[in-house]
Formats: sequence, structure tokens, C-alpha cells
Amino acid sequence: MKNVTILALVVCLGLSFTVMANETLKAGDATKGKEASATCAACHGADGNSVNPDWPKLAGQGAGYLAKQLADFRSDKRNDPTMTAMAKGIASDADVKDLAAYYSTQKAKSGTANKEKVVVGEAIYKGGNLTTGVAACAACHGPTGSGNVAAKFPKIAGQHAKYTITQLKAFKSGKRANDVGKMMRNIAKNMTDAEMDAVAEYISGLSD
Repeated sequence: MKNVTILALVVCLGLSFTVMANETLKAGDATKGKEASATCAACHGADGNSVNPDWPKLAGQGAGYLAKQLADFRSDKRNDPTMTAMAKGIASDADVKDLAAYYSTQKAKSGTANKEKVVVGEAIYKGGNLTTGVAACAACHGPTGSGNVAAKFPKIAGQHAKYTITQLKAFKSGKRANDVGKMMRNIAKNMTDAEMDAVAEYISGLSD
């Protein structure tokens, strides 16, 4: 299990340094982003803390990650019936950066976890599964789920378990394919539904 964790950490660190060296994203204006977020609030909440488990919490998420996801929706690198249309309706790339900046400054609310599943979920999150080659989530997303801003690895602490499971299954099936170097697809393809469920519950209860 340690070997899987170490390998994942090496890969993540390598990508992190590469991204930092090539980072060209200029910070957006959070004030303008708040003004532009009125439409987003219907699903994600006024402060980015959605109450519907089908829709992700955006509060406290890295601005670079948020901007990338919106850009991917706008260019069809990532597809969702609702978000693709919403993202394409954003007036400009500057507005994308402003929205990302706004949500990154908001305070994320903690979630709750199913206590019956967190033991298994914690083991996978921190150590992966050596037998099946599932890397530890903590290697890229951090021990508390805070993510890696420079590498654009998302904050996942407190995220809705249902949303996390949906994304893991999308990566596993290849429906979602906008991950750098197929990192998430390569991990998710080796996860069972039970493992996804357990780790998603554990993540939901994390607080960075």
C-alpha cells in the first residue's frame, strides 16, 4: 500500500511543478465575479455551498481549477447537459476568471459522513488499494482534502458524497475525460462501487 501512495505522490508532485512553471492564469476580480454569479446561485447557492447533492459545492475551491472546468465545459472537453449550456452562456473568459475568483474566496461548509463507511473510506483515501492499484487520494488532494491549488487538483473536503460518486463513475466509464494525464481515469477504473461509496462518504466528512 505504501508503494501505491509513494508512486501517486511522485506523479502528483511532478505535475504540480510542471503546472507551476507554466502557470499563466491571471487572478480574476472576486467583486465582479459575485455580480456575475446570480445565475449560478440557483444550483450552487449564493456563496457556493449547494444544498442539492447532485450539484457540487464550489466555495473555497481553487480559482485555477474552477476556471479550468468552466473553460472545459465551454470547449466541450467536459460535458454535462446543464453545465455545458450554462458555461457557454458566460460572456467572456474574463468573466470565467472573475467567477472562479469569487467562489474561491467563499467559506466552504462542512459535510457529514456515514459513520458505517468511513473506516473503509479512510483506508482507501490515505493508503489506496495495493492489490488493485488504486492510488491514495491523499497523495494529490491532501490529507484533509484541501487539494493543491498550484497543480489545480481540486479541494474535495466536505463535497457531497453523491456528487463525488457520480464523478468517479464518470471517470471510470470515460464519460468524463478532462483529467490531466488520465490520472483520475486510471485510478477510478480500478475502484469498485463499494470503494467509491466508502471514500466518497469519508471525503464528505473531511474539513480542511
